[in-house]
Amino acid sequence: MTARIEDSPIFERLRQRVGIIHLQQRLGIEEDYERKVFGQGRNFFHIENWYSVHALIRNSLRLLLLHGRGKRNARRIQVRHNRINIAGLPAAFEGYTILQISDLHLDMAADFPRALIDAVRGVDYELCVLTGDYRANTWGPCDAALDGIRMVRTHLEGEVYAILGNHDSITMVPGMEDLGIRMLLNEYVVLERDGGQLYLAGIDDPHYYRADNLEKAADEIPEDAVSILLAHSPEIYRHAAHAGFNAMLCGHTHGGQICLPGGFPLSCNAACPREYCSGAWQYHRLAGYTSAGSGACVVDVRLNCPPEITLHHLHSAA
Repeated sequence: MTARIEDSPIFERLRQRVGIIHLQQRLGIEEDYERKVFGQGRNFFHIENWYSVHALIRNSLRLLLLHGRGKRNARRIQVRHNRINIAGLPAAFEGYTILQISDLHLDMAADFPRALIDAVRGVDYELCVLTGDYRANTWGPCDAALDGIRMVRTHLEGEVYAILGNHDSITMVPGMEDLGIRMLLNEYVVLERDGGQLYLAGIDDPHYYRADNLEKAADEIPEDAVSILLAHSPEIYRHAAHAGFNAMLCGHTHGGQICLPGGFPLSCNAACPREYCSGAWQYHRLAGYTSAGSGACVVDVRLNCPPEITLHHLHSAA
């Protein structure tokens, strides 16, 4: 007989951690909508759940003699830099650097954790944030993904904060927090530095599970405070801007992952304008950044869209 999650110690830990309503909603949606290709979430079509297309993409790339190059590209993770100008940034946080890693999909291929470890080695930063999607599939066991996170975590310095993505199960939270990764599940924390304060908030997946709750995450953040939001997908950019956040770091889109020459994505799998699907963008006073991600999904290849980790450098707006 298969053990029920409700009877496990993980369920009790999660109940105390996020509350019974959030937990039951998230677990219920995970069970009801796993592997769903059409409907649910902000998009009608979810290619990551259409598993019969995986072989089609691989074989098509082989016919075009692009498969091998795409696999090599997916392991060459670049370090990108992004300047974020924030009005009212406390002087103590001038030049503060945040390392963002997104869409790791660490169990997609056995060498993905090592490629990411090589990328983060020697990188200088004050804080690390992970913006979701640690597992390759959107359903099934999480052990291999957690093993990959364990390998990478030993090479990340200082505090690490993280959120869940549309490939992640809420049952991964205890295991990640046992590794010293603070999960932000519609919550915020206060970062303090030499008398200055910066608010960092994180929400549950807003794309597929739509378990995000900005009100719960931000209601207690003072109106005059500087705040940064971690959200797996850029699709809630309007809500984030009007909630008063100064910056938003997200991922999900992979920048397209397989793009035409010049970096034009064939698909971004996000219900928002293309300009918000990759790199830096601005909406009203919200400074946003959508990471292309360090891993790969569906197939472990990338074309004309290098994987990345991103160093965000905070500066006071003139």
